Amino acid sequence: MKKLIDAVIYTDIHDELGPDPIHWTPPDLPESIRMLVAIKSVTILTGDQGSVPDSLLIIPFPSLKLKGLIRYIERKDRSKRGGFARSAITFLFKEADDVVFYKYMSYLKAPFDETTRKIINLEEQNADKETIFEEINYLRNSVGQLLDDFRAKEISFPPSIEFPEKIIRDEKIVDYRFKLVVVGDPGVGKTSTILRFTDNAFLRTYVPTLGVSITEKIIQANNKVIETILWDIAGQNKFQTMRRHFYQGSEAILLIFDLTNRTSFTNIKNWYDDVLKNMDKHHHQMIGYIFGNKTDLTDVRKVKLVEALALAKELNLKYIETSAMTGKNVEYAFYDIAESVVQSRLEKQ
Repeated sequence: MKKLIDAVIYTDIHDELGPDPIHWTPPDLPESIRMLVAIKSVTILTGDQGSVPDSLLIIPFPSLKLKGLIRYIERKDRSKRGGFARSAITFLFKEADDVVFYKYMSYLKAPFDETTRKIINLEEQNADKETIFEEINYLRNSVGQLLDDFRAKEISFPPSIEFPEKIIRDEKIVDYRFKLVVVGDPGVGKTSTILRFTDNAFLRTYVPTLGVSITEKIIQANNKVIETILWDIAGQNKFQTMRRHFYQGSEAILLIFDLTNRTSFTNIKNWYDDVLKNMDKHHHQMIGYIFGNKTDLTDVRKVKLVEALALAKELNLKYIETSAMTGKNVEYAFYDIAESVVQSRLEKQ
């Protein structure tokens, strides 16, 4: 069975030199990859106003067809600018394997937290770098074993009936390609919904998206091969400035709210307006859906069907109630969006 971790890079964020990858495995990892990962890690911190996340994050590296699981480390150091020293551990893995990382994120937190504590202690004791690198290598081995166990667990489960196998012809032959933005309040199930569509997986542990996460899915509809590029836009206010750039070029929109959270429903109109005001001026009507997610939680529902239908009519969008957990209506709606985009393009020709 192939290993899920392709490479590990430990980056020191130097005051003057900037990102400096000082340890990596495998030893022959190209410098171009090392620097790309290091630079993007620092760029993310800059975009988040310099604050260091204390949780695990997953970010895409589209040019490498890889993703990175990142843990930032911050410790007090008066000799550094701002009084803090910063570094980052990045585990690179293939995009196709991200379902395991997303789904079992909570289980990976403990070994990363333990390694972070050890590195901080070693740095404060002025330990040699080789000792620190040994801790990182130990982390890779322990996390690698956990991931292998999780993948074996996934393979043992049969595919969901909500997602029957589909035969797609050569994926290099794409007839249509379009961008779909997915927006809504934090915690409504955006990432879980996307994972349910792309990988038939439900993310039971909420992982706040860092600015944007980009996922591709190739489907066959009406005898055409369609590549859907999904932009999962973070809902937190601190990402407001970055969001505006991510909307550009979208042909379709997916607005998601939580049926058990009325505030997330009342904010849908705000999200719709936020997307439209930052689109190109020539753009008129968006194609897409409003998803009322978590329909499986019927006992704590807070939004009535008639209210949601009225809002969808006002925004000239379709409405459907979904469950990222069971898969109900998710695949149908994504296919319908793809077919609608293709039909719109044909009508404009």
